[in-house]
Amino acid sequence: MAAETQQEKTTDKAAMQAAYEQLATPGAAHERLASMAGHWKTRTKTWMEPGKPPMESEGKSELKPILGGRYLQQEFSGNVMGAPFTGIGVTGYDNHGKKYVSTWIDSMSTGIFYFEGTSDDDGRTITQHCRFDDAVRGPLKWRSVTRIVDDNTHRFEMYLTDKSDKEEKMMEITYTRV
Repeated sequence: MAAETQQEKTTDKAAMQAAYEQLATPGAAHERLASMAGHWKTRTKTWMEPGKPPMESEGKSELKPILGGRYLQQEFSGNVMGAPFTGIGVTGYDNHGKKYVSTWIDSMSTGIFYFEGTSDDDGRTITQHCRFDDAVRGPLKWRSVTRIVDDNTHRFEMYLTDKSDKEEKMMEITYTRV
């Protein structure tokens, strides 16, 4: 009896280890994210008021795979509303939850944005959602859309939904490979 119990524990541990190893193995979604690795020049449009022309600025970004290709880290620098701006993001694909997950921190706040979402076209368009309690405007919903246009271009769009449930496009960044 004791031998059977020990065998079950060993098998359970082995099965658990195999499951964790499988979940930790980068797959096609991670490869799609890694395709965005490199140095990029950016062109940002920021809409401050609906119906008004956007403010435009240029910047640069470096994206690199980290932790064995499980995540893509971004370092961004440019200008927003005429002021220097830097940010760091990490995006990955959660094999267990079957969803894209991202965090974002930047020089315009002390909060951390947490996004999660999906892709319905093999990772070429990733849509993620976030809730954030803005210090001035209160609780807000954000939606981001990342589109891989081709090997040398991708576009990031950010939309805001306020308390009245009206969604507005706030930002668009076009990345062009250097």
